[in-house]
This record gives sequence, C-alpha cells and structure tokens, in this order.
Amino acid sequence: MPTFSVIMPLYNKVPYVRKGVESVVGQTCRDWELIVVDDGSTDGGGDIVTAIDDPRIRLVRQENAGVGAARNRGVAESTSPYICFLDADDWWEPTFLEEMACMIERHPDAGIYGTSYWIVKNGRKRLAPIGVEEGFTEGEINYCQVYARTLCMPLTSITVCIPRRVFDEAGGFPTDVRLGEDFLLWLRVALKHKVVLLNKQLANYNQDVDIAHRGTHHLHPPEKNMLWHLGEYAPLEATRPDYKQLVDNLRCYSLMGYLLDRRHRSAARAELAKVDWSRQPAETRRLFRQPVWMLQLRRHVLKTGSCIKQHLKR
Repeated sequence: MPTFSVIMPLYNKVPYVRKGVESVVGQTCRDWELIVVDDGSTDGGGDIVTAIDDPRIRLVRQENAGVGAARNRGVAESTSPYICFLDADDWWEPTFLEEMACMIERHPDAGIYGTSYWIVKNGRKRLAPIGVEEGFTEGEINYCQVYARTLCMPLTSITVCIPRRVFDEAGGFPTDVRLGEDFLLWLRVALKHKVVLLNKQLANYNQDVDIAHRGTHHLHPPEKNMLWHLGEYAPLEATRPDYKQLVDNLRCYSLMGYLLDRRHRSAARAELAKVDWSRQPAETRRLFRQPVWMLQLRRHVLKTGSCIKQHLKR
C-alpha cells in the first residue's frame, strides 16, 4: 500500500495538466499513487494523463460535478492512509512528499499538515505571504490567527496532507460550494485538530492560468460562496476571538463585489452587519462607510488604472 494518495481534479486544463502530473512522477518519495479525476472535461485532458506511462497513475472519469465532488471521488478511490491534493494547473517541488513524510514522523498527532508555497505570476515566483511570525520554520500554528494576519491562505488544496481518518471524520469537501470549498474543510479540521506547518516553499500556485478557468475571479451566487456556509460556527464569533477576527477580515475582503452588485447587495449588507468594526483598520472602516455610488466610482477608477498599466507593460 502506498503511503500517499495524491488526488488531482481535472477540468479543461490541457495546457497545464502534464506539468502537474510530471511533478508527482518526479517526487523523491516514490511511495505514492496518483488518482486523476476527470470531472467531465471537454478538451481531452484525460488523454494526456493516460499517455503518461506510470502504473501508479489512475484516471477516473465522471460527469461534471465540481471540484469538491471530484476530490471526494478521488479520495473514495484511494488506498493510502495519507491524502494530498494537487490541482491540475499547479505543480510541486520534487521533495514535497518526502518532506511531508518527515513531518508526519515528527508530528504524528497532527490532524493536517501544510507547507508554504510559491505564487507564480507572469512566469515569476514570489513567496506566498502567509501570516507566520518572522523566523518561524516548523511547528503547530493557530490556523485562524495565521490566516487572519495577511489573508494569504496558510493551507491550500495543493499544500496539505491530511490523514484519511481525519478527512472521513470531517465529511470531505462540501459539494454545494464553488468558492472556498477547501477553506470550509480546513476550518472544520483546524477547529478540532492540531495544524502543523513547514515554512518551506514546496508547491507552486499558478496564477498565469486562463482567467476563465479560475474560480476566484467569478462573483458566485451567495449560496455558492463559503462565507454563506459558516452558520454552524456562528456561536464561535462570541467565544473564539481568533475565529471572529478571521471571518470578519474575510467578510471585509470578499464582500465588496457583492455590495456593488444590486442583485446581492442585501445579502452582503447582512453579512457586513456581523463585523466587529472596532477591530478593523481605520482605512477599512472609512471605505465601507462610503455610499455605494462612491464605491462604484472607486472600482471603476481602479479598474481603468489597472487596464492602462497592463497596456503599458506590453
């Protein structure tokens, strides 16, 4: 039985999937299986996977059901005690799994393990500014506290390893969410289990992907957004300051688009009414006090400036 099952959801990622798969094949740790779940692709991406000759790779095809369902299907098909995830447009450094195995040996009681990562934009790498303290190298973290500092994800779908038993206990990824389904799972685990992080960049988060295939650049309906799926944790807003700070910061960061969209304005206002504004920066408080028309003008100016900047770079 391999030590690691690597789950890769695949949906119309032909330009990228080979690099992702080959980054698994090239791992210094050889004790793995890779299960690629073709979630109803229409571009032939699955054929690229089957053309890679390695008996540890399996392709599973299903009708399109979303990334959460694809990952859950992969886990259901897996055989290993530890589960890792890699998106088809991202890739690992060669020692990712080896470092995970070492972390598991050093911290056998953790409920989830993670590493830092590179953000790749315009072909250039930069360190993901996760909110660990300066000098932190490895150990247990307060997930909510670290995430709240910079709102750069300390756990992502390409940097975690989770024991199969913990994944099953948490119920897997929610399948009715299109933005933040991974956050909801990591949060559920982090609120009950020890989170261990290695502050070493072992994965590459590719932001050069065609914007049409990036879920974070769509204004999903509120019922598909993670922020409207936190009802079960509402009591924690009064008892866990670390959780309260994180969820309030996420509201302020994520809800502007909904506030400016007439269809979702009332839903956004209801969420923003939950924010403890006394713990938000003065600049954020001033921003959200402005009338909607001023916020719309501000967005237009920023968007125009960004377009001009991109044009001048060409």
